[in-house]
Parts: sequence; C-alpha cells; structure tokens
Amino acid sequence: MSLQSALERLATYRANNTRASQDIFRNGLLALQKSSFKKLGDDGWACLEQLTLASIDVGRLDIADQCLQLIADKFPNSPRVDCLIGIRMEATEPPETALKYYADILEADSANVAIWKRRISVLRRTGKVEKAVNELVQFLDTFYTDVEGWLELADIYASCNQYDHSLQALSHVLLLTPQNPFYVLQAAETAYTSEDFPLAIKMFLTVVDMTDADDSEQLLQESTPLGITVRAWFGVKLCTRRIAQNANLKSLSNTSAPKNLELLDELATERLRVAYSSSGQKGEIAKGRQEVFAWVATPLV
Repeated sequence: MSLQSALERLATYRANNTRASQDIFRNGLLALQKSSFKKLGDDGWACLEQLTLASIDVGRLDIADQCLQLIADKFPNSPRVDCLIGIRMEATEPPETALKYYADILEADSANVAIWKRRISVLRRTGKVEKAVNELVQFLDTFYTDVEGWLELADIYASCNQYDHSLQALSHVLLLTPQNPFYVLQAAETAYTSEDFPLAIKMFLTVVDMTDADDSEQLLQESTPLGITVRAWFGVKLCTRRIAQNANLKSLSNTSAPKNLELLDELATERLRVAYSSSGQKGEIAKGRQEVFAWVATPLV
C-alpha cells in the first residue's frame, strides 16, 4: 500500500469517526515509517493522534509511546496531549492512578471536558457507578448541551434498570437534538421497557413520521418501510397489544392511550407485511418473513 492511500484511508476513518483499530494501526504505522509527520501539516498530527489511540487498542504500547513523544514535543502543555497520556496510563496503570491524574488536571482546569469524561469513564468501568453518576450530573450541570453526556447518563441508568431515570435523561437529548430519529427511537424503546406504553407508542409513531418517506408527497401506502422505520412499526405493534391487554393501564407520564387502537394495529400489521415482502431494488425477500407474517396476524386481544 502506498503512503498516499494509507493517509487517505486514515482520513476516511477520521471523517466517519470509525474505530477500526487494527486497520488504523497498519496504515498509521506505514505512514509513521515512510514519512515525517511534521511535513504533513495538521493532517499529519491528526494521523499521529489516531495512530496513538489505535496502538493502545491493539497493545502496541511501544508505538503509542513513540507517537506520544512526538506529539508532546510539538504541543507541550496541550489538553489533548494530557488526555492521550491519561488514556495511555489507563492501559497499564491501576485505575486509582489514572483517577488521581485526571483529578489533578481538573483541579487546575475544571473546564477540561475531555479529561472530565475520561474520569467518568474510569469510574463507571471500575464499578463506581454511583460516583460516576454524581460526576456526570455535575458535568451536565456545567455543560448542559453535551448530548454525549446525556446519552451516557441514560445508558448508565438503563444498565441499572432505572428506566424512568433513563427516559428523563433522554428527554434532554430530544430537546437538544429534536430532529434525530434514532434518539426518538431510543426514548420510545426505553418508555416501552419502563411499561409506559401510551408514551412509547406515541414516540414510535413520531419515528415513523420522521422516517417513513423521504418524499413528503409520497403516500404512506405507496412507501416501503426501511431501516429504523421497520423497528418503529414493530414497536407500534407491540404497544397496541400491551395496551389492549391492560384495560386499566396507567401512564407514568400521563400520556393518554390512543383511541383508534385497532386501526393502528391494522396499520402496523400492513406496514410490517410490506416491509417483509419487499424485493428487487430493496433487497432479497427478508429472512424470517413467514415468522413475521404469522406473528402480526395474531388477534389484537
């Protein structure tokens, strides 16, 4: 592989935020051996940082240390270098050592977002979940618009089966990124898991509304559900059944159950049948088609 193609491949991984550590290491090592990163400008240092992280991932700490030295010489006292040193420390040192290192940096600069996130990550990874949550809440009080922080908090709560708290964290995500259907789907599935089925079906239908057809003039019955739209229709179908089976259902969010439940169930059934019948340009007939057809055909109650 040529140096140019290696650099282009590394740039593609950076642009897509892809963590393909083995391939990044191979290409980055080629670039390190065949060129002087100092001559490549900003892209060169970005590649070097990329190679540092990949080297730690694959256990080539000798290469990671070599890269770190080059970066530290070029950017002394850089917050990004401090973060890389911390990640390198996490690979071989006890967690307490890394936590103290991060705490010392935060004491001098409490606005260092990357270091704060690394500290929270170490706390969670070492089982100090309550402390991680406290730190994360404090972090989000300072940096409210950090979507990744809210997603992390939601994930921690979900991992502890505290789905109501997880849903509350996701509500902040939806306020900050209201046009992202993947986050709406995550909130819908969390609401379903917490057994707030009226809220869940409302959010699943929101996902459908956001994703079912790119062409606003295309009629619903003429479109073929794809991707997360199919997942959302499965959610609608599941919710209609759970609501129908619970006559005295109460929603923790005080969301009213839909009145046209049977029509929604029929629509979800039709949409899922269309999704699993598609072929040709949309792909081969979906695997599990007969099983899906049998499932959606069962009565609502």
